[in-house]
Amino acid sequence: MRIYITSIPIADYHQALTFYTQILGFQKKRDIELGAGARWLTVVSPEDPDGPELLLEPNADYPAMKALREALAEDGIPITSFAVDDVQAEYERLQKLGVTFTQEPGSTGGPTTAVFDDTNGNLLQMVELKKGA
Repeated sequence: MRIYITSIPIADYHQALTFYTQILGFQKKRDIELGAGARWLTVVSPEDPDGPELLLEPNADYPAMKALREALAEDGIPITSFAVDDVQAEYERLQKLGVTFTQEPGSTGGPTTAVFDDTNGNLLQMVELKKGA
C-alpha cells in the first residue's frame, strides 16, 4: 500500500493554486472541470512528479471541516507537513515572499520544523529530516 492522494481543505481555487505553485513551488498535475464550478485540482512536488498528489479540495466551509480547521489553527497545530532539505533556507525564502509564520525554525531534539499559514486558513509544517531518517 502507498499514498496516492491526500487532500487539503481550501476556500478558493485560484488563491490556493497560486500559493501552492508560485509560493511553495509545487506543480499543477491535474485540473479537471467537474461542473457547477467544481474542479479536481491536484499539485505534486517537482522532485517527485509521479509521487503522491495533493488535492486542493474546496470543502473549507463544510461545518465539520471548518470546526476542525479552526480548532487546529487555534491550537497552532498544522494540518499537514512537508519535507524540505533545509528549513532555515526555506523559511528565509518564504518570508521574502510574504508568507506568515506562526513558528520560526526550531528543534526540541528531533527534526527542525517551522509552521506557516497557507492563506486558506490552514497551518502547514515544514520538516527538515536528518539524512537517512
